[in-house]
Amino acid sequence: MDKFLLQQQVLERLAEDLLQAEQAARAAHETATHEENIAENKYDTLGLEAAYLATGQARRADAIRQAMAHWGQFRPRPYDASKGIQLGALVCLVDSDDKQQQLFLGPDGGSMKLGSGVELAQVISSEAPLSRALLGKCEGDEVSIQVGPIQQQFEVLRVH
Repeated sequence: MDKFLLQQQVLERLAEDLLQAEQAARAAHETATHEENIAENKYDTLGLEAAYLATGQARRADAIRQAMAHWGQFRPRPYDASKGIQLGALVCLVDSDDKQQQLFLGPDGGSMKLGSGVELAQVISSEAPLSRALLGKCEGDEVSIQVGPIQQQFEVLRVH
C-alpha cells in the first residue's frame, strides 16, 4: 500500500468534508438571518438555534482546513527500525483473536478508512490513544490500550 497515495486520499476526503461543512454553515446562516425567523417572543428560538448551528459548522470547517494544511505539509518517511514507529508509518497489527488491521498514522483529522480494493487502512491521528501507544514500537512488539473497561492487546506484525 502506497503511503503517498493514502495521503492524497486523505486530502481528497478532507476536501469533500470541507465542502459539506461550508454548505451546511451557509444553509444554517441563511436560516438564522432569514426574515421569517425573526423572533416574535422569547420562546421563538429557531433563528438563535440556527445561528448556533452556523457557528458550529464554521468551526468545523476551520478544523478541516487546519487538518488539510497539516496533511498537505506532511511527508511520510520510510520506516527506520532504529527510531521505531513514527508518524507516517503504515502499521499492520494483529489482536488476540488473530484479526489483522492496517493503520496509517497521520498528523491530524484521522478516523477514516482508505485504500484500494480489499486493502484498506484505518487513518488515525497522532492524538489517538492507539497512535500514542504505537510511537517508538518496532515489529514484534506488543501494545495494549485501555478502552473503557476493556484492555485491548495487539502485536505489531509489519511496519512500512
